Amino acid sequence: QVQLVESGGGLVHAGGSLRLSCAASGDTFSIYAMGWFRQAPGKEREFVATISRSGGSTYFADSVKGRFTISRDNAKNTVYMQMNSLNPADAVVYSCEKTKNGTNASDGNAYDYWGQGTQVTVSS
Repeated sequence: QVQLVESGGGLVHAGGSLRLSCAASGDTFSIYAMGWFRQAPGKEREFVATISRSGGSTYFADSVKGRFTISRDNAKNTVYMQMNSLNPADAVVYSCEKTKNGTNASDGNAYDYWGQGTQVTVSS
């Protein structure tokens, strides 16, 4: 059983930044690729970013490329997402997710555990 707990969401002005964190427990964190997804009310879950087991490979959705970065600290069992130049379209719930294996992926079906999510609000 894996537990994922996100933190770092909150209210920010348009153009501002936030850093999300996701603390993992319950399994060997370093053998899994991780990802961030987001979801607006009534909409499909949307892929945001993914990072490989070692952190050496990352991939982003076009909508956040150049503004968001993803990183991980395997010693702390934590994955991070730095979000810059936030705009109102980014104001949704973000969740951290664990892949079923060690390969980073943008397909939501490749993930099997996720956290409760953290809300990001952007004021214009």
